[in-house]
Amino acid sequence: MSAVRLGINPLTWTNDDMPSLGGDTPLEICLAEGKQVGFSGFELGHKFPRDPTVLGPILDEHGLSLVSGWYSSELLTRTAEAEIEALEPHLNLLKALGAKAMVFCEVTHCVHGQRDVPLSQSPRMSEAEWQTFLPRLNQVADHCLEQGVRIAYHHHLGTVIETEEEIDRLMAETKPSVGLLLDSGHLVGAGGEPVAVQKRYAERINHVHCKDIRQEVLAEVRNRDLSFLDGVLKGMFTVPGDGHIDYTTLFEGLRESGYEGWVVVEAEQDPAVAHPLTYARLGHDNLQRFCDEAGLCITK
Repeated sequence: MSAVRLGINPLTWTNDDMPSLGGDTPLEICLAEGKQVGFSGFELGHKFPRDPTVLGPILDEHGLSLVSGWYSSELLTRTAEAEIEALEPHLNLLKALGAKAMVFCEVTHCVHGQRDVPLSQSPRMSEAEWQTFLPRLNQVADHCLEQGVRIAYHHHLGTVIETEEEIDRLMAETKPSVGLLLDSGHLVGAGGEPVAVQKRYAERINHVHCKDIRQEVLAEVRNRDLSFLDGVLKGMFTVPGDGHIDYTTLFEGLRESGYEGWVVVEAEQDPAVAHPLTYARLGHDNLQRFCDEAGLCITK
C-alpha cells in the first residue's frame, strides 16, 4: 500500500511573491501552527534560514521535517554548469535535512510576480528556446539525482511551463531524472485536468501540491485579464476541499500508482482575509479525509 506524508507550504501565513502579505508573521508562528493542526513537515519559504545547522534544530524543536524547497532556475540564460553551481547551496540544504525532492521552476521571462502583467501574457518558449532548455534541464536533473535529490519540475502559472501541452512536451523530451510536481491548482488555472495528468505521468510524479480553485474567481481573473497576484488577492486559490477540484479521485490515482511522497497544502491567500490557522486546519483535515476516502495511507 502506498503511503504519503502531509506537509504544508508557509504561503498560508506569509507570501514569497508578495512579501507584504503576512510580512509581520514570524517563522515561529508558521511552524507552531502547522504542527498544531497535524502537519508533519514544511516546505521552505523566504523566512527560513538556509544554513542546515541553523534550520535543522528549529525544525527538530517543532517535530517537523523539511519537505522540499523552491528553486528558481534560469536555464534559458545560463549553461547547465552555471546552473549547477548556482543551485549547489540549495541542493546541499535539502540533502542535509533529508528532503528527497527539489521544487524546480524555470523563471526566465516569468510574470507571476508582477502585479501589472496579466496572466494572458504568460511567456511561451520558441522552438529554439525549447532546444536550449531541455538538454540543460536534463543535465541539471542528472546531477541532482546523483546527489540523492530528484528534481520535481513545477509547472506554474505565469512561467514558460504552464499548460498541459507544455507539460506533455516537457515529459516527452526529458529524462526520468526530471520528476514532475503535480500542482492541482496551477493546472486547473491553466485549463488543464489534474486527474488526466496524474494518470498520464504517474511514474514521473514525485511531489504533489494541493491548492484548490474558486472557479468563479478564476473566471473573473481570465475575463478581466488580471495578473496572477491579483488572482491571489481576490481569493482564486484556497486549501483543498474548499473549491471545485476532485481530490478523492486524484488521490485514488496516486494510490493506484503506488505514489509515496509528500502531499502538500500550498494555497496562497491574503492572510488578513483567510485566517492562517483556520485554513491550515481546514486544509489538513480535508487532506486527511481525501486520503481516507481514496484508501491512501498516511505516515508521519
